[in-house]
Amino acid sequence: MNDNGAVIRKAIEWRGAPMALATVISTWGSAPRPRGSHMLVHQDGRLEGSISGGCVETDVLQRAAEVIAGRPAHVHRYGVADGDAWEVGLPCGGEIAVLVQPVRAGGFAPGLFDRIQADSAQGRALTLSTDLEIGVTREGAEEGAFINRYDPPRQLLIVGAVQIAQSLVPLAQAIGVKPVVIDPRGRFLTQERFPGVELDDRWPDEAVAARLPGESTAVVTLSHDIKIDDPALAAALRAPTGYVAALGSRRSHAARLERLGAIGFDPAQLARIDGPAGLDIGAVGPAEIALSIAAGMIAGFNAEA
Repeated sequence: MNDNGAVIRKAIEWRGAPMALATVISTWGSAPRPRGSHMLVHQDGRLEGSISGGCVETDVLQRAAEVIAGRPAHVHRYGVADGDAWEVGLPCGGEIAVLVQPVRAGGFAPGLFDRIQADSAQGRALTLSTDLEIGVTREGAEEGAFINRYDPPRQLLIVGAVQIAQSLVPLAQAIGVKPVVIDPRGRFLTQERFPGVELDDRWPDEAVAARLPGESTAVVTLSHDIKIDDPALAAALRAPTGYVAALGSRRSHAARLERLGAIGFDPAQLARIDGPAGLDIGAVGPAEIALSIAAGMIAGFNAEA
């Protein structure tokens, strides 16, 4: 998944100014940024995003300035084979190809940024195709074009405002996943226990469904209360949720599967639940359990990618 959210927001903020968009269109070896990553360049030299983590940005900035000045969209390849260590290249040993195109009609139309943002707000992914010969980007997946999919930002719906949740929240934030803590029990769900975090005190099935969980959403139940956890899991399974997990022992998980099966979920649906939640790292204590859950979530997200 590509984290282009900041670039999308900045493009909308800079609307009307001449801009160029650089995009990683292919990678080989240990490339520092994934395919589809963007860097946006304003006419005055400001930039947002990254296409190499700093290795080739200076050269791309110059190419972006040329495109803003009228040079046609073009692709350039960078790699260790570009020359000696003083030339622009990737010291990590990887290679990338970068498209630089103007942000305007006949390039990457400004309205596409609005469309990406609108679909993301509704929990939907948007696919765009770019004709690399002429540098024009359009909606949809066109055969023979460079395809880039824009997924909604990753979010983690934590059901149960317990101690493990207090450790899981900062871990999620550190890896770029937005946490939301859901719990109808007011004594547990407080800003004092979860400062600066979005809190939702609705019943979990309502809260989960209202957030339109898709492939970029994880739902993890932690409360150990079947009246809270089971409805949340049912809501997550009814949607294309990217990662679904439930805390508990193997014994309690087997009982959980029986309950959910009794209300109509089939074995294939139930197999989507990671239970006990997280990677088996021999975790002891809330912080280590939270770490195992965060690792399991990323593994689940990346398996869907």
